[in-house]
Amino acid sequence: MKNIIVLALISTLSFQAFAGPKAEGSKKSKAASTKNAEPALKVGDAAPDFKINDSNGKEVNLADLTKDGPVLVRLTCGCLGCDMELPYFQALHEAYKDQGLTSLAVFAEPDEKFSEYAKANKIDMRYALDPKRESWKVFGTKTMPSNFLIEKGGKVVAVSKGCNPDGMKALALGNEAAKLVSTDEIDLTKTATPRPKAAAKAKKKAKE
Repeated sequence: MKNIIVLALISTLSFQAFAGPKAEGSKKSKAASTKNAEPALKVGDAAPDFKINDSNGKEVNLADLTKDGPVLVRLTCGCLGCDMELPYFQALHEAYKDQGLTSLAVFAEPDEKFSEYAKANKIDMRYALDPKRESWKVFGTKTMPSNFLIEKGGKVVAVSKGCNPDGMKALALGNEAAKLVSTDEIDLTKTATPRPKAAAKAKKKAKE
């Protein structure tokens, strides 16, 4: 009987000795993970150090772009919501590019899946592909899509996250862009070409 009690006591002490460091290690790991997380980019912040190769293989350096004028960075994908919103951002690009705005779209798709999409939708703004979504980490966001309007010199002046198929988010960013390039605001909801097929898919999905 004494032997059984001694064995039980040893087992209990052994378990506590094993569990203690493990629990402490978990806390340290969690703390390290939080510490290493990228902070969310907000209005007034300096634009991050961001470089990426565009669809033609040419390096895009955000710092260089903002030396010349304002830049709109859009982190997006080819999902239904982003697809419906794309025409408004293309209209935004067309509306203010001659006044000095640079638009850069970063899509979270691999090249083999995206080339046909780009052709079909006649994407004429500069774009890059980032299937691993490293760009999202740089800008401190997990939201799809996320848009960052950066003034000449590199300060963030507007942040817009999530999509609006009616173009309201693009319109608001366009109005801010107009101020940066000192020109009249353009109603992008009237100049964009809506996606009737995408809209039909969205309605069908909503009914299901």
